Amino acid sequence: MIFISEIGMNYNGNFSLIYELIKQSKISGASICKFQLGWRDKPGEINQLDLEKVNQIINWCNYFEVEPMFSIISEKAYEIFKQTTLKKIKIASRSLKFDFNLVKKIVEENEDKKIYMSLGMWEEKFLPFNKKNIDYLFCVSKYPTFSEDLTNFPKKFSNDSFVGYSDHTIGIDTCLLAIARGAKIIEKHFTLDKSSTVIRDHALSATPEEFRTMVNIGLEIYKKVSLDI
Repeated sequence: MIFISEIGMNYNGNFSLIYELIKQSKISGASICKFQLGWRDKPGEINQLDLEKVNQIINWCNYFEVEPMFSIISEKAYEIFKQTTLKKIKIASRSLKFDFNLVKKIVEENEDKKIYMSLGMWEEKFLPFNKKNIDYLFCVSKYPTFSEDLTNFPKKFSNDSFVGYSDHTIGIDTCLLAIARGAKIIEKHFTLDKSSTVIRDHALSATPEEFRTMVNIGLEIYKKVSLDI
């Protein structure tokens, strides 16, 4: 099982807070800490990450022995990414819809890297790319996502379609349902303060306690699924 702590912009523009978010993600059982590169990153916006800051995030992740990963959302972000030695890439749903040429370029140039791709905004019945290094994640691009929005939730996750689930619901129950149905990757937003209104993501995020509960229960479910109980 892979558990991705989606820190994203939940550091509220306070770059130093990322250190604590990474630390708590690791303590809570995260395999990967994920950030957004190239989104709301203009001067004065909340997520201005340059190469120096990206390298600092990588160093902090290495210190806490959790893997760093970034969603690549713009050409500028991709140029920054190429100056790192990161082995994983996240492709967000919006990138497939609004910048498919960039996604195609990333896929073609990174066959040696693992790519996780969310399909929340993908409207076709076929998968975007037939590549062995791509794992597709089921996703509903609504923030937050409610039960009535999950009508197409997979009955079974498999390597032939959706390997995992990128969650935007409130709580952890849908993530656990995904694991029970075979998901091997769970991406869940992570926060230190769900009451924060700086950005919308806090309300649908897991606190360290919730994330740890999700990991503990999820791993037990995964073992039972693996044994076909």
